[in-house]
Amino acid sequence: MERRTTVVLYPGLGVGHLVPMVELAKVFLQHGLAVTVALVKPPLESLEFSATVARFAAANPSINFHVLPPPPPAAPVDSGSDGTSAPPIVRMLRFLKAMNTPLRNFLRSIPSVQALIVDMFCTDGLDVASELRLPVYVFYASGASALAVFLYVPSMGDSIVTSFGQLGDSIIHFPGVPPFKASALPSNILDDGEACRLIIQTYYRLQESGGILVNTFESLEARALHALKDGLCVPGRVTPPVYCVGPLVSGGSTGAKDHDCLRWLDVQPDNSVVLLSFGSLGTFRKTQLEEIVIGLQKSGQRFLWVVRSPRIDGTNLIEPLAEPDLDVLLPAGFMEATKGRGLVAKSWAPQVEVLRHRATGAFVTHCGWNSILEGITAGVPLLCWPLYAEQRVNKVFVTEEMKLGEEVAGYDGEVVDAKEVEAKVRWLMESEGGQALRRRVAVAKGEASEALEEGGSSHAAFVKFVDDLIGMQASSVMVKP
Repeated sequence: MERRTTVVLYPGLGVGHLVPMVELAKVFLQHGLAVTVALVKPPLESLEFSATVARFAAANPSINFHVLPPPPPAAPVDSGSDGTSAPPIVRMLRFLKAMNTPLRNFLRSIPSVQALIVDMFCTDGLDVASELRLPVYVFYASGASALAVFLYVPSMGDSIVTSFGQLGDSIIHFPGVPPFKASALPSNILDDGEACRLIIQTYYRLQESGGILVNTFESLEARALHALKDGLCVPGRVTPPVYCVGPLVSGGSTGAKDHDCLRWLDVQPDNSVVLLSFGSLGTFRKTQLEEIVIGLQKSGQRFLWVVRSPRIDGTNLIEPLAEPDLDVLLPAGFMEATKGRGLVAKSWAPQVEVLRHRATGAFVTHCGWNSILEGITAGVPLLCWPLYAEQRVNKVFVTEEMKLGEEVAGYDGEVVDAKEVEAKVRWLMESEGGQALRRRVAVAKGEASEALEEGGSSHAAFVKFVDDLIGMQASSVMVKP
């Protein structure tokens, strides 16, 4: 494929989808393809979005970043069928569907574009690619186990006599993954409303693509990958090719070396610090923060804790939060009592750099897939505290299938109590069980590195993907009306 050939990558909303897509863009560059990332500006004006785009563009001058114009005025995306406010996921999927018009216009303006790679939530972009006769693939930013589950979900409608939400804690079975409680499914699937229907339709449409690139590596999720490749996850239909091209993990943040928390880590002993960080959208109420405070104090362990302001119910998940007031959110005297062995960072810390620091010994995580991979590739064992989306099923995969993490019990209740925080942190840092977990993660770290090397499984999968893409180009003629 000649260097002038361009592949357009189309990530969804949110930094959690943008970061791995940028890492994928770097892989395309390594294989000699030109890359343009077509960005969707959030419907709410955000200085944070502009700053993020500028930061990525400055750090990746070989990648062309293009912010698409807003969609044309149309039917409102914020109202539900009953006139009430639609759930955030519904608003997001409607907005992304409306973005088909600016996406189509942009693709027509690039004579050299030869393929479109859409985010897992941007499957309406398949219609644009079909109209322009472009080869189109899906980038699934989560893991193969989650993909196996959600590809199978649309086929389950006839096999259950009620909605997913009414199954409660009943155990359900999916090809290639451990059985788990129905209540572990994302809340938007459990509600049996418009959100559920739209999400199921989104996953159904994944099957229409030319293939699915997954941010994982073979040895990490072997059983799920076998189920996918054997066609068990889309009964009665043809499974598109699945390419494991990960782990795609950011190399770090621009300017992170100047962050206070890294200087603090420099004076801590090796493998002694517990990182608590819950993703770009993860927040807790004040009552939960107070339980974490007590648990950390009583554990006696060193810690680095990223604290965000609590999110007000009903606010847009994409909307940035105000900087937290630690004097209000955390009990008086906590900062002073833990000075020297604990550090609280406001809103953000350079997570990749922190995890790779020699002083970091454990990671309390919300089980977002990016964070899981960042922990594994740093060789840091995981304490799993899922919050939303597919994180509860990810917890099942990490603890029961991969055996690279331990569950923080009680996360489905109102509050995880201080005794559980203390006990699990102590267990991971002090027990033989925690040491055994650390050894397993070290093995997985080595396998992750090998997968990306020339001749490794993920490198070979990407080469196969490029070969297949060339074959699709040869069998089709691009038309741009």
